[in-house]
Amino acid sequence: MWAEQSVFYQIYPLGCCGAPRENDGQMVPRVRKLAEEKWVKHLCRLGANAVYFSPVFQSDRHGYDTRDFRTIDCRLGGNEDFAEVCHVYHQNGIRVVLDGVFHHVGRGFWAFQDVLKNRENSPYKDWFYLNFQGNSPYNDGLWYEGWEGHFELVKLNLQNPQVVNHIFESIRFWVEQFNIDGLRLDVAYCLDREFLKQLRSFCDGIKPDFYLIGEVLFGDYNQIVNPQMLHSCTNYECYKGLYSSFNSLNMFEISHSLSRQFGPENWTLYKGKHLLCFADNHDVTRVASILQDKRHLPLLYTVLFSMPGIPCVYYGSEWGAEGEKSQGDDALRPAVEEPQWNELTDWIAALSQIHKTEKALQYGGYRPAILTNKQLVLEREWEGERVFAGVNLEESPYSFSLNAGQGTDLLTGQPADLSATLTLPGFGAGIWKAGR
Repeated sequence: MWAEQSVFYQIYPLGCCGAPRENDGQMVPRVRKLAEEKWVKHLCRLGANAVYFSPVFQSDRHGYDTRDFRTIDCRLGGNEDFAEVCHVYHQNGIRVVLDGVFHHVGRGFWAFQDVLKNRENSPYKDWFYLNFQGNSPYNDGLWYEGWEGHFELVKLNLQNPQVVNHIFESIRFWVEQFNIDGLRLDVAYCLDREFLKQLRSFCDGIKPDFYLIGEVLFGDYNQIVNPQMLHSCTNYECYKGLYSSFNSLNMFEISHSLSRQFGPENWTLYKGKHLLCFADNHDVTRVASILQDKRHLPLLYTVLFSMPGIPCVYYGSEWGAEGEKSQGDDALRPAVEEPQWNELTDWIAALSQIHKTEKALQYGGYRPAILTNKQLVLEREWEGERVFAGVNLEESPYSFSLNAGQGTDLLTGQPADLSATLTLPGFGAGIWKAGR
């Protein structure tokens, strides 16, 4: 499918567009900024051909506390404003993926507000998990189940056909109004498995190439990434392995995870699957802040774009923006007026073009051709095509041989003898393609 050949770019619109933290009820078309020429050119130059938007629908505060699935958050504008963004992106060959927050809603969600008003007489009382004999931290005179103890997030009853129908018709509405191409499912690890099966069947029916990605932290991703449920999920195991390997100068860690997930052995976990891989996102400390040696930043992205999976870049991180989770979510989701460009952005753009061109990087398995604590040269092979990507974490040059005959240096486009001695400079990286 298209996603397997794509480079994703994540935008948190409420933050990026400078919206107020609380929903002030004022409609301001801030989201149109993302359709301006400077942003579209930036995405195209970077090589991103799919944008994943964090929540855009009417919410109480941060987007994951939804009020209305069918209305764009007024702090971003109206439905017509976001439709224009989607139209411009599609014109420029950029797919659009939205955040599907279906496990819970905000306290301001219209159906929950009806329950608070009409209690047992509300026609929506079975949309949630309620106890009218209890009480909530908000002193509602009733108890309800929240998400992991967060009572500003009201859990939906996904076993109720009316709830499922409302969600599915909302998705149909998004396809009709915005022509969206897929969904990233918030806290997919909490979603009812039968709901996921119904969701896959419904989405396949309304748009055959509609792509479903689940937010999953750890555990067995096969539980929800399979032909009956989701196409993909977030690869948090390798997210952690990436920065940890660089900070501990131990490339065995990330290589072990990749071998376990995608290696040549029959028992590897996710062979043939395409997980969403990332260096950071709206929930975690920026990679530029977590890496102990900033000289490793281009090397980390080299591994990210070369390893199995669908690479995703979080807005701002392509130019090395920093942000600490300890400073709160707002530090991770800043307003950005002008996209920036520097040497790191150049490097990621080059990696992006290589990834979108080389089938071996899109579909190949994983094998560590060379592995030491401070060096990794990985091999990806697909239908006879072989691509090698190498990184050197130390200051001294590192020399090696791949014994792979004549080939091409994909970063320069020049011929390369892959059976001769190759050298990675200090804190350097390289990508080569072997000749057939």
